[in-house]
Formats: sequence, C-alpha cells, structure tokens
Amino acid sequence: MARLPRLTVPGYPHHIIQRGNNRQAIFSSAADYLMLLALLEENAHKFGVALHAYVLMSNHFHLLATPTSADGLPQMMQAVGRRYVRYFNDSQGRSGTLWEGRYRSTLIEVERYLLACMAYIDLNPVRAGLVNSARDYPWSSHAHYVGLRTDKMVTPHPLFWTLGNTPFAREAAYADLVSAGIPPEQQEALTRSALSGWALGSESFVANLQKRTERRVKKTKAGRPISALKEA
Repeated sequence: MARLPRLTVPGYPHHIIQRGNNRQAIFSSAADYLMLLALLEENAHKFGVALHAYVLMSNHFHLLATPTSADGLPQMMQAVGRRYVRYFNDSQGRSGTLWEGRYRSTLIEVERYLLACMAYIDLNPVRAGLVNSARDYPWSSHAHYVGLRTDKMVTPHPLFWTLGNTPFAREAAYADLVSAGIPPEQQEALTRSALSGWALGSESFVANLQKRTERRVKKTKAGRPISALKEA
C-alpha cells in the first residue's frame, strides 16, 4: 500500500516531530542548537509559517506551527533539514543521513488540544529527566511564554491571548497550566497523532477538516494498524 501524503492544511496548527536517525544525537554543542533555531526562524518567515512553540531535544525536536499555504510547512522543513544536515556534517567531519526519514506531523483542534500541545512540548525535557521544571530548559519556547525572555521566532496563537487581559496574567496562567501537566491519555494522543499522521480532535472537527482536503484525515478499518509508539 502506498504511503499517504503528509496531512498539511493551511490555517490549522500542526504538531511536528523530527527525529535523529536511529535516535542518534542531532546536536553536539550549544552552537548547533543556535544554528537550528536560526534556520527555523529564517525559513518560517520565508515560507509564511507561524511558529507557536518548540523544543529542541538531544535527538529530536518538536514544533507547533500554523502555515499560511499548503506548501509552506513542507518547504520550511525541507529547507531547514537540508541546510542543518550540511552544517552538522561539515562541523562533525561526518557524512550521510542525520534524520530518521521524513518529519512526522498532524493537525490538531485548537480548542481541545492547542494549549495541551504547548504544555506537552514544554514538558519534554522534564519527562526526559533533564530538568526539574520547564523554565530551566534553555532550548524551548517556554521561557518566552512565562516572561523570562523575548523570543522573536515565536508567534503566539490567538488562543494564548485568551488566558488573561495583561501580559502578566497570561504568563502566570500559562505557567500554572504547564506546572499542572497534562493527563497521560492526552499525552499519548498527542504523540500518537503526530507519529501516525491522523488528525487529532472531535468528530465534528475531523469531519469539517475532511472537507478541506482529499487526503484521509482519520484512520479507517481499511487502513494499516498503527504499531505501539514510544514516547517522543
């Protein structure tokens, strides 16, 4: 059975995961993290993609982004991926692939999952045991949302602005949301949907989304079974 094309629809937030090949490290120094961030910022602007949240882990990264065109997100990821591999291979004196195939992604329903997805992304370093609190990890957008620094790359989704009437109120509300964590079933759903490529949301959301694209947006009985997925 032919592999389904990636689900990409402009105007919807997409949760994206890109892993290192065989889960190998994709960063060797702070300069590498900074290079990938610079490439993301440059190409998000170039291809009309709003980056709402991100986290760079040692062997993979997550993004939450909304493209303005059908081609914007694939073009951004292709440009970032190719240029970063050239940079990393040159700096490490290596050759060959760096990524575990193409990036994984799916669409999420804003009202049900956008803030949960942001918290899920922020909490990756905590789940991995790298830090005790999301605010202690330097390579994510969390610090921007809780007022610790300004990150020019980040474009808050309109839903974030509903958390409070002032910057301080929004920052405090978001910090509380992340501190509270997300339920295991929601965490699993966010991982599974991104890795499988099926849209994540209510039945009405999925039905309305299907009207926007010819690509199937949910698993059917005729589809391939999804094997057990490890936490990303």
